[in-house]
Amino acid sequence: MAAVAVMVSSASGLLAMLQEPAAELKLHALSNLNSLVHVFWPEISTSVPAIESLYEDEEFDQRQLAALVVSKVFYYLGEINDSLSYALGAGPLFDVSEDSDYANTLLARALDEYASIRSKASKATGEEEMMDPRLEVIVERMLDKCILDGKYQQAMGMAVECRRLDKLEEAITRCDNLHGALSYCINLSHQYVGHREYRCEILRCLVKIYQTLSDPDYLSICQCLMFLDEPETVANILYTLFSEGTDDALLAYQIAFDLVENENQAFLLNVRNHLDTLCIPKSALPGGQTGNAATDPSGDIQMGDDVDIMNGSPRVVDPIEEARADRLTKIRGILSGETSIQLTLQFLYSHNRSDILILKTIKQALEMRNSVCHSATICSNAIMHAGTTVDTFLRENLEWLSRATNWAKFSATAGLGVIHRGHLQQGRALMAPYLPQGGAAGGGSPYSEGGALYALGLIHANHGEGITHFLRESLRNTSSEVVQHGACLGLGLAGLGTADEEIFEDIKNVLYTDSAVASEAAGIGLGLLMVGTATEKAGEMLAYAHDTQHEKIIRGLALGIALTVYGREEEADTLIEQMTRDQDPILRYGGMYALALAYRGTANNKAIHQLLHFAVSDVNDDVRRTAVLALGFVLYNEPEQTPRIVSLLSESYNPHVRYGAALAVGISCAGTGLNDAISLLEPLTSDVVDFVRQGALIAMAMVMIQTNESYDPRVGTFRRQLEKIVLDKHEDTMSKMGAILASGILDAGGRNVTIKLKSRSKHDKLTAVVGLAVFTQFWYWYPLTYFISLAFSPTAIIGLNSDLQMPKLEFLSNAKPSLFDYPKPTTQQTATATVKLPTAILSTYAKAKSRASKKEAESKAQEKAEAAEGKAEAPSSEDASTSMQVDGAAAEKKAPEPEPTFQILANPARVLPAQEKFIKFLENSRYEPVKGAPSGFVLLRDLRPDDAEELVLADTPSTVATNVSGTAAASPAVEEEPQPPQPFEYTS
Repeated sequence: MAAVAVMVSSASGLLAMLQEPAAELKLHALSNLNSLVHVFWPEISTSVPAIESLYEDEEFDQRQLAALVVSKVFYYLGEINDSLSYALGAGPLFDVSEDSDYANTLLARALDEYASIRSKASKATGEEEMMDPRLEVIVERMLDKCILDGKYQQAMGMAVECRRLDKLEEAITRCDNLHGALSYCINLSHQYVGHREYRCEILRCLVKIYQTLSDPDYLSICQCLMFLDEPETVANILYTLFSEGTDDALLAYQIAFDLVENENQAFLLNVRNHLDTLCIPKSALPGGQTGNAATDPSGDIQMGDDVDIMNGSPRVVDPIEEARADRLTKIRGILSGETSIQLTLQFLYSHNRSDILILKTIKQALEMRNSVCHSATICSNAIMHAGTTVDTFLRENLEWLSRATNWAKFSATAGLGVIHRGHLQQGRALMAPYLPQGGAAGGGSPYSEGGALYALGLIHANHGEGITHFLRESLRNTSSEVVQHGACLGLGLAGLGTADEEIFEDIKNVLYTDSAVASEAAGIGLGLLMVGTATEKAGEMLAYAHDTQHEKIIRGLALGIALTVYGREEEADTLIEQMTRDQDPILRYGGMYALALAYRGTANNKAIHQLLHFAVSDVNDDVRRTAVLALGFVLYNEPEQTPRIVSLLSESYNPHVRYGAALAVGISCAGTGLNDAISLLEPLTSDVVDFVRQGALIAMAMVMIQTNESYDPRVGTFRRQLEKIVLDKHEDTMSKMGAILASGILDAGGRNVTIKLKSRSKHDKLTAVVGLAVFTQFWYWYPLTYFISLAFSPTAIIGLNSDLQMPKLEFLSNAKPSLFDYPKPTTQQTATATVKLPTAILSTYAKAKSRASKKEAESKAQEKAEAAEGKAEAPSSEDASTSMQVDGAAAEKKAPEPEPTFQILANPARVLPAQEKFIKFLENSRYEPVKGAPSGFVLLRDLRPDDAEELVLADTPSTVATNVSGTAAASPAVEEEPQPPQPFEYTS
């Protein structure tokens, strides 16, 4: 055929044959034109009508060949749609396996067309008839070819895009690496499927395949079931696992820890309750016995099971039942969050590396009368020590602390909640000195009482079972709007996402008092309580926002309504449309948050398009700022995209848009240390407008959190910049506040936490996303700054045995220690030198100083001359001096030791997210992890169970409260007495 192509110089002869009556001549012409069309398509295009007429002639045998020729001509003419339509007419002659530009282009168009029709059909059933059966045949041929060729990932991607779950299932089951294929599909569904309902269908399909396997991957199944919101199935799996042997129980614990990491309190409580109902029949008493023992107020159920009272002879309980009961207790502890919180608390306390000197430098540099910076310093200290329970700075500066009055006192007291976050057992005892006494407002300041209730919410955030009753009592028994404000925020945090009807009514009653201060917190509290429920009550909240005159209340409700549609994606579109079209700019501002939270982490094109539209077209600066900021929430799953998308907005003439761009990058790139993000924020930290500098400094700290100078030298530059801004007397208060908060965020949680909006299983961390969303409200209300602590995630690997205790164990980190080490602590000299104030210099002093320096220079010159003479006179000392010089030279020449390329870490270890890929268990280690990639809480399988086990000694935090009011005496109710000495024998 190539020879024919060389010989033929024109297609006119072949085209003339098409006019001949003999079918054989037409066939000959068509088959030759088909092979020459890529050369002579301009000439052939003039005869397209003649070839089309052959295709339309029902009696012509080779009409499909005519269609193929026309299709190729249209392809070269750039008419892709017409080309595809004729390619479909070519039937089997259109070869899907042909590797040419023509075939690839038409197959891509066919896929897009098919996927588009299937997508429309899923939304409106009436459009199903539009599907061309020939198109379906081509797509099926393409999918079958991929599966036959072993290109399974390609087949899975196409099947997901075309909504062909039958083909997806076929591709997965035919794949050699079944587990790899399933995990690939899970990632595919989370990253590339924009429609929530369809994503759920894919996950159901995957769960069905998982369950047919001989060795199911329960970790992945339970993650899928959590997304599908099926707590009963998860409870059944956990129950089956912990009823089996020790290894299966370890897997059950691992699943529970992984579910807890996703921070969905309502789901975890449902799983726990279902587990309890499953276990009731097992622990029920046999025969005709009554359940008296079970209702014993001491809760000691075992006694009733152990002893058979009817015939008087003791009957030992079944050890299998006892083991099951013990495992149930452990699982319940994990699901309630208590176990993980306790272990995290121990880790943050024992590994705390916060630098008090930074806070001292800030405190010394501040002016006495600047209350904004005073509050920011207290807040920075709380963030710096979040979850560590270390309040040394507050204890050492009680007098300075007591300057906080009114709302500053509210914030200072609430800060203790951040420092003691997770102290569930002693939380109330710690805050006892400030809480309303006996549930009613006592003689204390309402500001410290309100702050204490808010602090309790922060301590019990997302784990509020034990404290909600007390908070509700406090809310009911007070008429002070400040205390109500704190109680509403506390209740919202404690009941996060539980949609508790009673709490809802209590907070709603406060909302309807129409008090600007209390009702604002009530609006936010309602949103926190109903987060992600897409409740119909949002309509009620919206109606009240239209009725009230107070801007503060409207703003609180706008954010509250946005929180209710968290993660609902297209379900929330109606409410978003209603809010974004509202005449009130505050409700449009709420609409931006609704868009951000409904489409959080999805990188949804429609949401990004809407936000960019509002960012450049809305008449209100607040709405524009929030629209840009909201991009950070939509894009945090793809942080590399954010700097590129907001780069032009960061150069906007409008400072509000620049501020929004800075925070958008801070939110989506938090904890990544991303190069592009830092490059975009650097110029904004020296912007001409003070609040833009503030936003850029905070965002930069969020991006650089837990990054040290070895990893990126710009971190050191940024730290020095923060110090310079704090020490500069002429710097604006706004910038100073930003620098102080940034200093706290950089070293948050004793330098052991990062900001993470995604769990390791690629789920959204509900608490973290909500925390950052409310944190951005500090623009209007400083106490809400503390919500950033909800986004903090400890960077630790904590290995646990079957008793949920930490055995002594070592990990290998195959990376240079300096890359992931703690930042170097600041030294006293630099701190004092920089704080030193300039001294006034008189003219007489200057003259005296110049005379003294002249004399000093003369005396030095004289000494040098004498020393030179001495050297000439004493040659005998030459040997000694030479040897000393040689020693000194040797010391100078001695090269520094090369840094090791690995590091041995002990359990529990501080491991940064970027470091996780370098972590390995040592060979011949006694323990091996239950799951593949070790990160977070890792359950360990003991390979030598008969040997004695050595445990890590837990370094537990003390539980002494700090009195913010300024008196040095701590509350006697919570002081711990020293332990009595061990028994001993006295010998003289």
